[in-house]
Amino acid sequence: MVFVTAFVVTLIFAIVLLPFFNVKGRSVLFFSVVLLNAVLSSYFSIQTLLGQTFEVILPGSFVTGPIALRMDALSGWFMLIINLVFITGAFYGLYYLKAYQERRNRITLHGIAFIILHSSLLSLCVIQNSIAFLIAWEIMALSAFTLVIFESDKISVIKAGINYLIQSHVAIVFLMLGFIWVSIKTGSYDFNAFTAFTESSNSADSLVLFLFFFVGFAIKAGFVPFHTWLPYAHPAAPAHISGIMSGVIIKIGIFGILRMVTIIHTNYITIGYLILTISIVSSLYGVMLAIVQHNLKRLLAFHSIENIGIIGIGISLGCIGLGNGNPFLSSLGFAGALLHTLNHALFKSLLFYTAGNVYQATHILNVEQLGGLIKKMPQTSILFLIAAIAICGIPPFNGFVSEFIIYSGLYHWLQNAVLTWLIVIIFSILALVMVGGLAMLCFTKAFGIVFLGTPRHEIHNEVKEAPFVQLIPLYIIAAFIVFIGLFPKLFLTLLEKPAGLLSGNQFFTILTFQGKAMNALQPIGWAAMGLFALILFVLLVRRIVQRKAKIEVAPTWGCGYVAPTAKLQYTASSFVRSYGKLFGAIILWFKKEKEVEGIFPTDGHYESHTYDRLEQWIIDKPIMVYKSFMGRFLFLQNGKLQYYILYGIVFIVSIICIPLFYEKLVIIIDFLKQL
Repeated sequence: MVFVTAFVVTLIFAIVLLPFFNVKGRSVLFFSVVLLNAVLSSYFSIQTLLGQTFEVILPGSFVTGPIALRMDALSGWFMLIINLVFITGAFYGLYYLKAYQERRNRITLHGIAFIILHSSLLSLCVIQNSIAFLIAWEIMALSAFTLVIFESDKISVIKAGINYLIQSHVAIVFLMLGFIWVSIKTGSYDFNAFTAFTESSNSADSLVLFLFFFVGFAIKAGFVPFHTWLPYAHPAAPAHISGIMSGVIIKIGIFGILRMVTIIHTNYITIGYLILTISIVSSLYGVMLAIVQHNLKRLLAFHSIENIGIIGIGISLGCIGLGNGNPFLSSLGFAGALLHTLNHALFKSLLFYTAGNVYQATHILNVEQLGGLIKKMPQTSILFLIAAIAICGIPPFNGFVSEFIIYSGLYHWLQNAVLTWLIVIIFSILALVMVGGLAMLCFTKAFGIVFLGTPRHEIHNEVKEAPFVQLIPLYIIAAFIVFIGLFPKLFLTLLEKPAGLLSGNQFFTILTFQGKAMNALQPIGWAAMGLFALILFVLLVRRIVQRKAKIEVAPTWGCGYVAPTAKLQYTASSFVRSYGKLFGAIILWFKKEKEVEGIFPTDGHYESHTYDRLEQWIIDKPIMVYKSFMGRFLFLQNGKLQYYILYGIVFIVSIICIPLFYEKLVIIIDFLKQL
């Protein structure tokens, strides 16, 4: 109770006092509040990972009833992830926003919304009252919308923000349907009522109830086909907000799905297969669309969809293990999903922060116009490369560890599989393999085109590395990425409680992590350490050998071309041209623009733009049909005052007459029934 009081008081004081400070004071207060809330909540979160649980019952109101706040290991794990990303994001944002210091009022509103977003996300992890949860969810959606539209003078930013807000409210509709259903049946808003309701109802009702919540949370998480808001909101937001959105805001959808797994007792096998199908489609579709993107942040946004799919595969394995009574499969599935949630929050936030550095240095996000930045921004380049290797699931970084656990779950399931399961497992493994290969293709393109070679576009300002202070949170994240890759056993030990809570078997979970899973991962950690030692040894030898060597700078051999030009390099489109010809027609709609004049043109221009076919089918076409239908009634809005007065008279007469006719209609119906 003391923590809740301190949390609320800190939040209120920060919001009230922030506008009255000068620029430097606002920055100090803003970061101090984020750090204080993170430290307070992290203390209790760590306790839950050690086996404790906390419960506080607030009095609430006559509408909500008592509001239960419960913190278990699942809440603690997600709160730690939220705090880590928000601390690094707040620190990075302080320096990123220095370029916008003339917009003081906007920065103040941005800081208030940032604090509210952090608090609402933490609240969602502990609130277990339906109405209070929906209120916190709405606060999260509105504060995130405020952060996304920071550059509100751009039309594209406003469109992206409204798109995000509309789809967030579509998610709320599905959540409300589920909460209302349970409250009508049980008379309670407490989450404990979900368990009682699903245990007493038939399997079809519990399955439909789970689907309501799954759709609501899947929209927030960005599963296909609920993903269409994500590629717009991420690029529109400032870089630190993009990192937070991809790192934790979409993960609150994952938290919601996992929370429903713990409180709704349903047919877990059916749920598992459903989530597995959607997750495989999401992971493949996300990475396939990412490859052909020209905007660097949009490319990263589609990779969020891919990694949400990978997390979903882990969740599906956990559910199938629960349904089949296979605790080892369940433990590995949920553990892989939980660890990949942390890993994705780390390397994706690092990728967005480095993309922010690139944008502030060049004012360009179009990959086709970038190049050669490793010479001007070496630290940003190396940090981007570390995150890129991690997201591709390549050892010795953290992405490999969580994907290895999910692979381990699939291979364990393979041992006792019947024919139907065998087909599902093989396709799942092939999908994961294909996702990894396509991710490598995408980030080879991204890193090679952006950072290697020579500039492809004239940049009028001086390109230079970001200040070292701004790079500190990036180095912290990179250290976590390396540390998890080197010492996976430590983080698997931390996952014993949350994975055990989801798998429903604490004892077996402990045996799993101390047994087969641990033994398999330990050599990986040793191999990673050996690889790092070898790299350091080679660099040391190189330094010793070249200590007295004379360094000469000369032009690179131009292969016979005496007038080298950046146009001789691969462009981003040409790098993946073969891939685009193979798969582009299936998932993309291409738009091409050409400008060529004369028989012997001296200057030509060619651009290609891609568009998501799913968005075209499930968003654009229904909206066009709706607009076409409503357009038939435009004659009603004709601008003539007489008609508007007539509409008002018709409305008033209808209100008076309808009750009279209704009473007569009831009398007639009763008379006919008597006959």
